[in-house]
Amino acid sequence: MHIEPGLVDGSKILLSYATATAALAYTARLAWGMWRQSGPQALLLRSALAAALVFVFFEVFPHHPVGVSEVHLILGTTLLLIFGAAPAAIGLAVGLLVQSLFFAPQDLPQYGMNVTTLLVPLFATAALARRVVPQQMAYVDLSYTQTLKLSVAYQGGIVLWVGFWAIYGQGAGATNLADISRFGAAYMTVVLLEPLIDLAVLALAKSWQRLQGSALVERRVYQAV
Repeated sequence: MHIEPGLVDGSKILLSYATATAALAYTARLAWGMWRQSGPQALLLRSALAAALVFVFFEVFPHHPVGVSEVHLILGTTLLLIFGAAPAAIGLAVGLLVQSLFFAPQDLPQYGMNVTTLLVPLFATAALARRVVPQQMAYVDLSYTQTLKLSVAYQGGIVLWVGFWAIYGQGAGATNLADISRFGAAYMTVVLLEPLIDLAVLALAKSWQRLQGSALVERRVYQAV
């Protein structure tokens, strides 16, 4: 998703700098924890892969403006399950930045809002995964229902943040609320598709057992806690 230029402007946009700073600081904390636990190779490799995939998701995959933002197939839960929270967050932040700098400079002023909207729901989804997925279960054994819950959490969080930015910037007028509703309705259709993609990717990982123990993927993909 990309917040439409001008939706939040003037001094109001300063809030997005604060929220983005907090989200990126928490990303740095997660990255440091992974660095200490798994080493720099795994962190850097997975983050680079995640950033490349995010760029493809944003720039190559179909995306359409609807209401106050754009509808994208972000696959945040896929990145989270395969690479882990820190690489997924870094990948989202870096992929979004590369796109804004080189392909969509009109989106650069909205980077703080966009990165907040992508990362905060990711952190919430990671916390939910610790409750939804039993400790004795590897990610390759997840069911559709479990992945659906994670997708609803992530996509729902994005819709809520976009709605917040829209109301914060333009107020709660009827036209603005209608645009938010159109965006939310269109975006939540992604929820039906993303769990199927998650399961397909996990099934592919399950068939590639040689990836077990590799720095390319999160250890939890193949192993229980």
